[in-house]
Amino acid sequence: MTKHSPFFALRSVAAACGLAFAAMVAAHAAPDARLLAAAEKAQPAVIDNLKEMVLIESGSLNVDGLLKMADVVEGRLKAAGFKTERRKATAGAGADIVIATLKGTGKRKIMLQGHMDTVYPAGILNGQPYKVDGNRIYGPGIADDKGGLAVIMASLKILADAGWRDYDTLTVVMNPDEEVGSVGSGELIATMADQHDTVLSFEPTAAKSVAKGESLLLGAAGIATATLEVKGRAAHAGAAPELGRNALYELSYQMLQTKDLAKDIPGVTLNWTVARATGPLNQITEKAQAQGDVRITQPGAEKKLNEALQAKVAAGKLIPDTETTVKVEVGRPAFIAGEKGRALAEKAQAIYKEIDRDLALTPMTGGGTDAGYAGRSGKATVVESFGLAGFGYHARDEYIEVDSIVPRIYLVTRLLTEIGKN
Repeated sequence: MTKHSPFFALRSVAAACGLAFAAMVAAHAAPDARLLAAAEKAQPAVIDNLKEMVLIESGSLNVDGLLKMADVVEGRLKAAGFKTERRKATAGAGADIVIATLKGTGKRKIMLQGHMDTVYPAGILNGQPYKVDGNRIYGPGIADDKGGLAVIMASLKILADAGWRDYDTLTVVMNPDEEVGSVGSGELIATMADQHDTVLSFEPTAAKSVAKGESLLLGAAGIATATLEVKGRAAHAGAAPELGRNALYELSYQMLQTKDLAKDIPGVTLNWTVARATGPLNQITEKAQAQGDVRITQPGAEKKLNEALQAKVAAGKLIPDTETTVKVEVGRPAFIAGEKGRALAEKAQAIYKEIDRDLALTPMTGGGTDAGYAGRSGKATVVESFGLAGFGYHARDEYIEVDSIVPRIYLVTRLLTEIGKN
């Protein structure tokens, strides 16, 4: 046979395929056996920790429940060697923020953040109890964000027990008001993040039953509130309605004429969602107000929306002699990971491949996140969604998937060691 025969051609193809396969195997490094074993060993304790936290009702206004949550997480962080402190949130219900720090011998300053509050009202456990059903564990707040807190605490305990100190400072921030906009903790998060090189944020990732797979988040919308206020003139609704100036009519008109303004402004959305008027039933309405949900995915888009609203309202009115004002107030800022964040997320993808799991990167979501505060100045490298895989947050039957516990702990412990090396 000559070297040009079909046999030799087939053998050459096979050799090439073998080289490609070898290269693929080399690209996927073997897992760190000690960290993987430690994550597997930690799973029962993590499940116990989840149950303990879920059985504490900790809605954003439930100061007593949030105090109990703070006691739990502070105790576990102390057990991992951290120095802890409490600070009162500066607004809202005024519950405690838990801050924990640990000094190492390396160079990198790393911050991990999650939140202790949930959206659920007091008594929720009566109708939505903690329960285990196969691969799912159900409970209010178990994914958002008590699963994230459990991953933080378990990962740091594993690394502490292993004697890992390849960092300058490890900081943990757990706030009590994320679900209400972090009104009393957002500025603290922003300030502390600016003192660190890297921030990992621990909101949940979507369960595989409702998504193609787990992911990390590289962008989230900022949140703002648009407010329309109309002042009219009161009058008797039956005897002399013509003497009045109906603020409710004018409000409706202004809402309708501004409802589509955001469609022509890239990076922002506006939806009027709440309207109210004051006064008795038999009176022409004197004052009326509407508020709209604004989501921001590009820096500065909210300013353009505000300018467009001002111009539209000033351009005309339905009811003479009424006065309309409009404003846009930014709450939680948008989160955009940027190139450094993407590079860190890609490193996390490679780590997940070590245990034969895929990790998608989600460029943007409409939901808000405290990663927006952490990344506001751009000083720190920030990536979101290192919590457990789950679903049903802010709704009925919230759950996490048990088989995401070990992989997520492995991901976080391995990634922290890699960050420390760099």
